[in-house]
Amino acid sequence: MTIVLGPNQYGKAENRVVRVYRDSARHEIRDVNVSTSLRGEFADAHLVGDQSRVLPTDTQKNTVYAYAKEKGLGQIEDYALGLARHFVDDVEPVRGARIEIDEYAWDRIEVDGRPHDHSFVRRGQETRTTIVTLDGKDAAQRAWVVSGLKDLVVLKSTGSEFHGYLTDPYTTLRETTDRVMATSLVARWRYIGTDVDWDASYAGIRSLLLTRFAQVHSLALQQTLWEMGKAVLEQHDRVAEIRFSAPNKHHFVVDLAPFGLDNPNEVFHADDRPYGLIQTTVLRDDAPDAGLAWYTVPAFA
Repeated sequence: MTIVLGPNQYGKAENRVVRVYRDSARHEIRDVNVSTSLRGEFADAHLVGDQSRVLPTDTQKNTVYAYAKEKGLGQIEDYALGLARHFVDDVEPVRGARIEIDEYAWDRIEVDGRPHDHSFVRRGQETRTTIVTLDGKDAAQRAWVVSGLKDLVVLKSTGSEFHGYLTDPYTTLRETTDRVMATSLVARWRYIGTDVDWDASYAGIRSLLLTRFAQVHSLALQQTLWEMGKAVLEQHDRVAEIRFSAPNKHHFVVDLAPFGLDNPNEVFHADDRPYGLIQTTVLRDDAPDAGLAWYTVPAFA
């Protein structure tokens, strides 16, 4: 038997960057969490402790901040592509890079009905995401962009059913034709190429996901996810596939009969665990090969 070193990468995780644009009295703000990972000729660092070809993770951190100033931090996909290309093209031992970015949205505070120039309020829990993977140093180097969102909490108070499922001696769940359906959605979509208006695409896809969630009379969360994904692929030809991870945020009707009260689906107990977890992929049958796009993407193995 021979023991060998397998695939490996290293980097600086969760660099929190806030970029304020002060070009005028009306400031703009971008707030991101950036993680970098590099792949390449780093075997000696593992096997004999030789760091001579290792770019320190502290240097990667510094690059993340410097690029926010030098190159600007606009659309997170462009920012991630710029970082990845720098590490692969300019650092000799590096053969591939993976840049993951979460973006936190801020809205302007309104004062007397007018948006304030330099005061903001954090918008909810939803986080915009992108993962850019770059492979190779030559002109034909491959780039994959997987963008999306997470922690998008949605709920519909009716228009959802769940019945006709398989049962066995351990089944206690009651069938229903009217239930609350809620989830904290993670959605990631893989783009075809990099010539994309990222902001417009994100806004359009997010709007479609919410619209279909609301419109579809759901017989199962799986069906709703399928309809949401299908709508995205039908209207966005630069998206090859979309993957969902959707935990059921269960709402159980409280039995108020002991108190002499009727409860026609009005009072619920919101239970956070355990929960059903639905994960699914909707894709084009002629989509280009995913390559390294999903490599190490959590929950989408």
